[in-house]
Amino acid sequence: MLSNIPFDPSKTVVALCGGVGGAKLALGLQHLLEERLTVVVNVGDDFEHKGLRICPDLDTVLYTLSGLNDEARGWGRSDETWNFMEATKQVGGECWFALGDRDLALHVERTLRLADGATLTEVIAEISQRLRIKARIFPVTDDRLRTKVETGTEMLDFQRYFVERRCEPVVQRIFFEGADISRLNPLVSEELSSERLGAIIICPSNPYLSIDPILAVPGIRNEMKRRGLPVVAVSPIIAGRAIKGPTAKIMDELRIKPTSGSIAQHYSSLIDGLLVDHVDAEDATDIATTVHTAPTLMTDLESRIRLARETLAFAGRLAAGQI
Repeated sequence: MLSNIPFDPSKTVVALCGGVGGAKLALGLQHLLEERLTVVVNVGDDFEHKGLRICPDLDTVLYTLSGLNDEARGWGRSDETWNFMEATKQVGGECWFALGDRDLALHVERTLRLADGATLTEVIAEISQRLRIKARIFPVTDDRLRTKVETGTEMLDFQRYFVERRCEPVVQRIFFEGADISRLNPLVSEELSSERLGAIIICPSNPYLSIDPILAVPGIRNEMKRRGLPVVAVSPIIAGRAIKGPTAKIMDELRIKPTSGSIAQHYSSLIDGLLVDHVDAEDATDIATTVHTAPTLMTDLESRIRLARETLAFAGRLAAGQI
């Protein structure tokens, strides 16, 4: 265990994040770092639905870091009601993507602010401030970037694949429409260039659906490596399985062995270390990067903070050349 080694309290951290698993670690990091944490979030999941701009990963991070998230479902707000969806069904509207009554307020206000000319970054900053979130949350880009899933017989928008079809179609290819012409959020670039930055963490989000859209934005990879600071990824795989979401299923369908070694290989040109669950310690010997093992299953706030502390200590030792 490395958790007794403190991360430099003068340094900041940038965390790449998307989805429930990533948001859990981001919450643990926020408890330790507070304002020294910047969370860069995937926007490939974003889409327009019922005239509203929906940002699932951003909203998951917002709700999680503000303590408003629904722990049981893993997404959306706690104490949610569904009167809007019930009424929508009565009048024959589309109901495949559920919008809770409390959640609806965020989508409506965001859509109105965007229509008034605000950027997504500005809207998220305003909401974060109102929700008293200590970390800074940035979409990786304010430009339109959309994840598409090719199944062989059809091309699906991500939410159609993920929610409406429940990840059932076999994935043949994933690509990110608009990524090649998207512009890196200048505030993300500023954080990655900061003299105060001490480490970059890739949260245990789905590498293919949540992290790859972030890394597809031109310039971000170079920004992450330019300063020579440690880049640490936390594997989303435990004993050949993903705790949440379709990561292992997608890896199988893409003919990638669902192991932490495969995660390390996927990030090989980018990371300096991989944090792997302790049950996979034996497999870690074959991973071609620096590895640290620790419990990575996050079941409550305590375990999220503990994993965040382990991750920061790992990054700190890499930065100090102690590993």
